[in-house]
Amino acid sequence: MLVSLVVFFRRTITPVAWKASTSDLKSSAERILMLLQSAYLQAFTYPSNSARGDTRSPPSSHIVDSSVAWDDTVTLSPDASPRISLEIRASFEFGRMLGQGELIGKLEMSLNELFDHGDESFDISFPPIQGVHPTLTLKAASVHPCGNDDGGLFDSIVDCEIARDTDAGHARMAEYMTSDAVSDLNYAVEHFQLVLDRCPVSHPDRAAALTNLAWARLEGYIREDLQDIDSTASLLRDALALRPQDHSDHTLSLYHLANVLNWRHLEYQHTTADICESAQLYHELLPLCPEGTYLRSIAAGENGVDYVIKECNALPTDGSDEGVQLRRIVLELCPLGHQHHLSSLSELSLSLHTCFIQCGNIDDIDESIQLHRDLVSLCPEGCDDHDTYLHNLAASIDLRFDQQGKPDDLDEAICLHEEVLHRCPVGHESRDISLDYLGNALCACFAKCGDVNVINRAIGLYREALILRPPGHPDRQNTLHNLALALNTRYDKLHVSEDVNEVIDLYRESLRLKQHDHPERHVTLYNLSAVLCSRFTESQKNEDVEEAIGLCQESLAALPSLHPSRYFSYMRLRHAYLPRYRVQFNPADLSLAMENFRLASRHPTQGFPNRIRTAWKWASSAERHSHASALEAYTTCFELLESHLATRPSATSRREAAAAFRRARTLPVDAASCALRHHNLQKAVELVEQGRGQQWSQASRLRTPLEDLESANPDLAHTFLELSKRVSDAAQGSAAITDRAANDRAAIEYRRLTEQWEAVVAETRTLQGFSRFLLTPSYEELQAAASHGPILVQRNHYPNVREPYNVPFSSLALADLMRLKDDFAREIRHAALMGPTEPRKDLRALLRKVWDNIMLPIVNVLQHVLKLPRRSRIWLCPTAAFTSIPLHAAHPFRTKAEPCLEELYICSYTPTLSALIRSRQMMKMRATPSFIAIGQSQPGAGQGTVLAAVDSELELVHSMLYDAIPGAPCLSWKQDRDQPYNSRFAMRDEPLTLLDIMENNAPQAEFAFLSACHTAVGDEETPDEVIHLAAGLQFSGFKSVIGTLWAVDDAVAKHVVEGFYKNMFKKKGVIDCTRAALALKTMLRIP
Repeated sequence: MLVSLVVFFRRTITPVAWKASTSDLKSSAERILMLLQSAYLQAFTYPSNSARGDTRSPPSSHIVDSSVAWDDTVTLSPDASPRISLEIRASFEFGRMLGQGELIGKLEMSLNELFDHGDESFDISFPPIQGVHPTLTLKAASVHPCGNDDGGLFDSIVDCEIARDTDAGHARMAEYMTSDAVSDLNYAVEHFQLVLDRCPVSHPDRAAALTNLAWARLEGYIREDLQDIDSTASLLRDALALRPQDHSDHTLSLYHLANVLNWRHLEYQHTTADICESAQLYHELLPLCPEGTYLRSIAAGENGVDYVIKECNALPTDGSDEGVQLRRIVLELCPLGHQHHLSSLSELSLSLHTCFIQCGNIDDIDESIQLHRDLVSLCPEGCDDHDTYLHNLAASIDLRFDQQGKPDDLDEAICLHEEVLHRCPVGHESRDISLDYLGNALCACFAKCGDVNVINRAIGLYREALILRPPGHPDRQNTLHNLALALNTRYDKLHVSEDVNEVIDLYRESLRLKQHDHPERHVTLYNLSAVLCSRFTESQKNEDVEEAIGLCQESLAALPSLHPSRYFSYMRLRHAYLPRYRVQFNPADLSLAMENFRLASRHPTQGFPNRIRTAWKWASSAERHSHASALEAYTTCFELLESHLATRPSATSRREAAAAFRRARTLPVDAASCALRHHNLQKAVELVEQGRGQQWSQASRLRTPLEDLESANPDLAHTFLELSKRVSDAAQGSAAITDRAANDRAAIEYRRLTEQWEAVVAETRTLQGFSRFLLTPSYEELQAAASHGPILVQRNHYPNVREPYNVPFSSLALADLMRLKDDFAREIRHAALMGPTEPRKDLRALLRKVWDNIMLPIVNVLQHVLKLPRRSRIWLCPTAAFTSIPLHAAHPFRTKAEPCLEELYICSYTPTLSALIRSRQMMKMRATPSFIAIGQSQPGAGQGTVLAAVDSELELVHSMLYDAIPGAPCLSWKQDRDQPYNSRFAMRDEPLTLLDIMENNAPQAEFAFLSACHTAVGDEETPDEVIHLAAGLQFSGFKSVIGTLWAVDDAVAKHVVEGFYKNMFKKKGVIDCTRAALALKTMLRIP
């Protein structure tokens, strides 16, 4: 009688340490060990007097043959006196298996031995295989009697021919691995090829057939019995394509393909494509292999991923997107603590450095600097590579300074280069490199500071480096070029004539040493062009300028369209065409010069500072030569400056960035004057507004009222508000950071948030009715500012400009205006020291000049052209030098019958037209009236003088207003002319700065009376930006502000306050900020 037997199997494999080497990979046993995870158990039962026979042949009628995967069951039907043979076989598949696989372990026992254990499970051990001890846990049970099943137990082999040839191939390969007989290899390959031929693309075992054939061919290739490895790689690539990510054998196919690519890379002398693809395969494979698995151990070994990392790090630096991505993949393969982590980190930083040189993306150089900082911190002083990492950090900071022009970057780079040079004393193998790079940084420093000692030192460093790089040295051409550049820089500044010919000779020698495919050849080409143009300016030899133009055209031909250095080629071409025009007066040369100005200023991958300076030079040259592109040049300059300021997170850093362009001080006035000369008055108004409000517009863009957007698209409005807050928080957070590395990280985060914010703005502009969302106001939008009365925009005078409502100051030259500004500053300081009864004759004389030369021509237009009635409101919007002159106080001081400005009109100031519009729009947000009087008579130490009248002034205000509420202590304003955002109220504990006030958003605030000194005085660096307390309060939400242009006597201030509030609050409890100008006018009387 037959008995059905159920046997439960569980795999237990004792792990051992095993390290593969190149020779180990030739062993079939190691391959099998790797695949123990995919092994399965084959169980046979047969009579005790029967021999097992060939396991690869079909089972005979008296043999029961069944297979099972780990953690599964198998049912066996024994005959009268059975024995059981248990075999462990390995295959390349985790899932569906092709054939019976390769025999790697065998054990025989009787069924009685199984049943002796009863219902308890028990372990049996197989002989060791390469130090690994396979152990099985079995449990056997008799289920029920059963009859014969007409061969149903033989259904495990679906396709006998495919399985037979697969098993035959494995058997031949096993013999080949032990005998090295090529005939066995050939037979195995034939069997596997027959199997593949029988498995079409749709066959479920095709991937297994491809893998078996590839494995056999690879083993033959490794043992040098087969020559073709390309077809092996193709087979494995096809197998991987058939096993997507969710396939049970996907990881094995990844490993096999990576392995064959490693072999091909090793054999074909370091094929770059193979090792790069292998890195990508390992990058996908390792996360799919849990720690502790055998596949993980060999994939992560020195012949696996370690070999790939080492070979990838040996590749030339590649700044392409693909090259950078490869470095990122390699770095992820060796996390912190890995033996190759530092070298991989360094390679990624160098790739980003190179990518920035080629593409000019600031994100790349920022990340490169951040990675270099990490390297320096991870590799302390004394380590072999510390100085190299320090040098590379300095070089990356150099590049960022070249694009962004941040002074802190230049200072840090010079310090780092000095430190590296100190570590490279005379005789050090790297001293020439350090000399060269420090010289480069000093040349940049000279361009900024103009100190001749700096450029002379740079030249000395280059000459020393040139000695260390004699003829034949591979880097000699670089030092020749750098020395030539330094000498040319000195010539441009000091006109040392003997420098010119030496510069040309040095450039020519450098060019001769640089092959046509040298990555920096274009730099020498356009720099040689520049010095030839300089010589042409002096000698007017046409061959010099002709050669210069040819050199620039050659440099452009060598560069891709978006390469950052094309900017310099355009500028050198401009430098050639413009001097030739001045000599030969060919209009074509002028047009070509202006076109190259245009191309340079609009080249997107060059940094903003260079492009801003170029746009300014373009405007100046176009004006000088009466070219029609002047207005376009000014517009371009404004756009670039606005984009540049948007990259700076804080108000202070934006002001510093703007102040770095000294010519930008007069940019709004110059641009408006150009528009007037082109008979475009509307454009003049737009340009003045755009130029004057850039600091405030950058700050206020995050506080834009969104009522309309909330109605049109609530989700987008919410996203905009959230991002605006995050950008604002990032900006405020970065202002307090002093650590350079932390500051770099903050800048990257700020730029990331800004990009998201700008994307939302761009999306908003696609909505109907929002096309001009946050754009510079057009003339039509600015007209709203004059809805309650004329606005007078004063600009520096240029003669012979005649336009309707454009009032020329025919008797006031620019020099006169500047002198008048300085005279006022002096007299106001002097008047502050005078007693209250002393006559102020000199000050009166100056106010008379203001009346006669400035305000009287304007009053004539208001009265006779615009027919403006007396006591009408007018707003003054002064620019440039006018911001320092008390225009509202203009007075003839001749006869009592002749009225002054304040007797004719009610005057107010506005920093910009946009500020006036914004304040009127916010009038809708009115709240229940309240009033706070704030004073501080005794400021903290070092913050200001004691103000004796403040306390009595507060009492006076309190007695006049029934609901006055004394508040927190402050007052006594101090204007900081150098850093206006640090202007502050003197408080008892610590100062309250203008920045502190700007960070407070008070949309419901209406009116502020600043009874303090200098509350409406701007700074010298950016006079058109009117950065002072009054403007800051307007920015934070106040609709109307009264401020002072100079120091205020304590007692006089009290007198003014009393008179003002009597007129301001004639209606008890009613606060109306629109009455402030009239109340002040009524109180003030000119003595």
